[in-house]
Amino acid sequence: MLIPGLQGRWEWMRPAVEALAKHNRVVSFSLCDERTSRFPCTPSKGFTNYIDQLAAVLDRAGLASAAIAGVSYGGLIATEFAARYPERVTALVLASALHSGWRPDQRQQRYLRSPRLLSPLFVARAPGRMRPEVAAALPGLGAQLWFMATHSVRVAMAPTTPARMARRIEWASTHHFADPRRIAAPALVMTGERSLDRIVPVEITERYMAELQSAERVVLERTGHIGLVTRPDRFADILGRFVDGDRIPA
Repeated sequence: MLIPGLQGRWEWMRPAVEALAKHNRVVSFSLCDERTSRFPCTPSKGFTNYIDQLAAVLDRAGLASAAIAGVSYGGLIATEFAARYPERVTALVLASALHSGWRPDQRQQRYLRSPRLLSPLFVARAPGRMRPEVAAALPGLGAQLWFMATHSVRVAMAPTTPARMARRIEWASTHHFADPRRIAAPALVMTGERSLDRIVPVEITERYMAELQSAERVVLERTGHIGLVTRPDRFADILGRFVDGDRIPA
């Protein structure tokens, strides 16, 4: 079960879904407040919408339990679900995940207050944020250009909404999270390299290591925040081995 990040669209993760599907059954979805989602969303329920949605996704897929992987913002959803429904989680994977203790800095707060107004600036800066990571993951110029082109098409075909992204941060900041220390399922905490993740600092994701009972830690080398799409086969190999019970070298 692969949960998308703050943008809310599973399509942004398509390379990872396809790589995982070579050896595993993969279920993914867009968050329920996306217009393309077929799941109900009640704004007054806030972040709880996503917990209820995940339970419904499992039911529709005919799964009593599954390995749950949360990417970035999706890590908050995965962890909260695992804490509240431990019997439905066989393994927990947190990939460059936000932690419930994270709070936006001053620059991010300005964006959250005026998401529509500042979204052109956010989009304009995106290539600069991605370029070092793409260069590290894909050394050849041709491969870099091909990735940027195909990823841009995925984003354009599954557009996100700045106002929804801002609302998701607000919902998480006001939600009362369950204690993650009650999670007994095997857990894998995955990040990119410290110098390459310019979205969620690695130390934010590492906070889970002090809370989860049986957590392993692994770095997806030569990546930052989007390693699941720049190096999807390596991402899928690590997840597959972990779910199969193999110990992952740090």
